[in-house]
Order: sequence, then C-alpha cells, then structure tokens
Amino acid sequence: MADTSNDLWRGLSSIARTALKTRDYSDASLGARLQQTGRVEAKELVGGIPPEVGIPGVEVFHRRVFHQRYRGYFSEFAREGQGRVGDIEMWPKQWATAKMYAGTSKGFHIHPPYIPEGTTPEAWFQRLFVQDPLNYSLRPYDKEQWDVMFFIQGICEMFLIDERAGMPRKKMRFIIEGDDLRGENNVGVVIPAGVAHAIRSASSQDLIMVYGTSTTFVEANEGRIEHGIETPETPPDWEKFWNLA
Repeated sequence: MADTSNDLWRGLSSIARTALKTRDYSDASLGARLQQTGRVEAKELVGGIPPEVGIPGVEVFHRRVFHQRYRGYFSEFAREGQGRVGDIEMWPKQWATAKMYAGTSKGFHIHPPYIPEGTTPEAWFQRLFVQDPLNYSLRPYDKEQWDVMFFIQGICEMFLIDERAGMPRKKMRFIIEGDDLRGENNVGVVIPAGVAHAIRSASSQDLIMVYGTSTTFVEANEGRIEHGIETPETPPDWEKFWNLA
C-alpha cells in the first residue's frame, strides 16, 4: 500500500481528490502576465514598457492625485506640451467622458490608421515604430485617432491588441485604479490608431473615465470587434411574450 501520510489532501474522498485543482499564485514574467493572465498593475508599466513585450506607441504614465482630508481630491490629466503627452507631441482636439456601471464592459474598439500615398501599411509602420520611433513629428495625429485615457473612479481592466498590418500581434492586459483610489496605479494611457482596445469595470463601483482624442469624433472611424457584450439579447421568453398579438 502506498504511503499517503504526507498527502495534504488525504482527508478528501477519491472523487474530490481526482477533481481537485489548486490556483498557481507564483509570478510569471511581465510579458507572460501581460498577454495571458492579466495579473499586471499599471504601475509596472510606468517609466517605459520593455520593447519585447510592449505595443509600439502605447504609453502608460503616472499621474499625481492630491487627496485633501475631509474634502475630496484634486488630480491633473495632462498639461499641453509637458509630461509624456508633451514628449510625444500629441494634444487632443476633443475631450469626452464616459461612465460604465459596475460589472459592465466595453467590447473591442479600433480606429483606422492613416497610410500615406505611395507606401504600404507594413512599410509605414516599420518607419514609424521600428526605424525612427523617436521622431514623433512623423506621426499623423491630425489624420488618425489616438486616444489618451484617464480614470477618475473605480477600477479598470484594460485589454490592448496590436492589429496594425505587419506588426507583431502583441497583447497587453492590465489594471488601472481611479483617482478615488490614490496610489501608483493612477495613470494615463495613450492608445494609437490600429490598436484594438476593450475595457472592463472591475469593481463594485461604477467606472468613470475622461479621454482625449487627437481628432474629433467621426462615427465611421469607430470600428468594433467582438462587441456583443454591449448589446446582450433579451431572454427568449421575454421576446415571445412581447411579440404576442
């Protein structure tokens, strides 16, 4: 008979022991967590995302939130020409806000990248993000929509996928905390055109965001991928009752 005296689960039935699984709490590499588990906090991406795992053009930068005891808090989004948004020479032409109720999600959205005449998408992206990545003046911010997002309440789980032609299909999945949760996860995020993005409200609070766009809103440029979560179907029995003559 096999010695089971050191078996942690020897007090369970054979059925339970066969079905048993335990959670792995060990930390994988940043790249593995960004692409798979999502166990990444925004603070891990501030100050420069390793190029081997980051999506070119995506920026995650720290914001200061000033909490005033017994009053509330004050926080800045960005100053024109300063900080990381100033470094990359982008300033929004339109600002907007959005609220997501607790437990809801926004499916993947994507904005079409501008491709100049006389070149291919693959060659253009190589020039912008591989050959001359620090020449921000090349970026056609006025011809394609880049987003810069800030979260002022709740907890956001953000999903990013690079879908630009010829670029490696890198993925990033990480947690951002709103200004009401002061800490190192209070960040802004810059998302380039051609990078699909989705957001999940990941707490019991409503998620409130403010975002700026490099161009003004054009409905035709709001591409959607796997966004069915935003338009759930009503139960079949409701439809049956509704449609009774």
